[in-house]
Amino acid sequence: MKPLAILAGLLALSLVGCKGDSTNTTGTAGGEQPGKGGASKSIKVALLTPGPVSDSGWNAMAYEGLVAIKNEQGATVQNQEAAGEGQIKDAMRQYAQDGYNLVIGHGFEYNGVAKEIAADFPNTAFVSSSGAQSGPNFGAFRFYLEQGFYLAGMMAAGMSKTGVVAVVGLDVPSIRSTFKGFIAGAKAVRPDIKIVEKYVPLPGTDIAAYKQSTLAAIDEKADFIMHQANQGAQAVFDAAKEKGVLCFGANANQNNNPSGVVIASAVIIAKPAFLDLAKEVAEGKYKGRVQLFGMDKGAIDFVVNPAMADKVPGELMSKIQQARTEIATGKLVVPKDEF
Repeated sequence: MKPLAILAGLLALSLVGCKGDSTNTTGTAGGEQPGKGGASKSIKVALLTPGPVSDSGWNAMAYEGLVAIKNEQGATVQNQEAAGEGQIKDAMRQYAQDGYNLVIGHGFEYNGVAKEIAADFPNTAFVSSSGAQSGPNFGAFRFYLEQGFYLAGMMAAGMSKTGVVAVVGLDVPSIRSTFKGFIAGAKAVRPDIKIVEKYVPLPGTDIAAYKQSTLAAIDEKADFIMHQANQGAQAVFDAAKEKGVLCFGANANQNNNPSGVVIASAVIIAKPAFLDLAKEVAEGKYKGRVQLFGMDKGAIDFVVNPAMADKVPGELMSKIQQARTEIATGKLVVPKDEF
């Protein structure tokens, strides 16, 4: 089968990823409106993110989910950056005191704080988009991004000329788990592949550290870079462009990044999960639990950059397409950490 024909089959299975290009990082995004989208009443929803929603990645895709809640369910919504335990506690308490029905903390670090705060505000649901703890009015939904990273690992190992690929990201359990998926995919194609791992410590706001880590990985001969850098993603791409290596986008579809180095993206489609959650809260049906959203629910995608499709060998693309089908049907279970 010709590479472009295989690509067409792969893309036909794909959903369109989020671009996350919003620049509105704080303040009320909409007023009270009649309930829509099946919700029984209009509710107030707050989103807390660890970084700016203009990052075209992790935070941006969550903001698009929040906007969907506003537009399709008539909610009053607000978002703000909140990083660090003290700031997160203050923000959660303030929103609950202001009568918000749902507070979403976008990341692993919000789960433990939610457990502490939720007991004081039983009429507010606190949900983090990662984590393993839950109770009557708090929980988590976990995006099985490891599935998309697995396919990226396959592509990286299958195309690497040096036999070395790298991961660069923030040092938190949820990100290490996604890299576990990438490593598994790489070794499935090439068992002897070398994986260079570079981690930036919390809070991860030092953008220069991401570029330095990427350059260090390239110095160790890595010619494909998988990142989990949030607002530091552009620094990763810039380093890759300087050295002439390729990258993968993460969380949102970053294929159109002006650096021209993104060959494919492992994408989270947050909208369905956010809408289902808000609907449950609006109807008074939310029960704290941990939910897993993967390819089987249309929440995870792997999108090849059409402008670079001709770089991918047809045989490798066929293997990726087959693996994607097996992941979506449950035949292939991608490894992930529990945290």
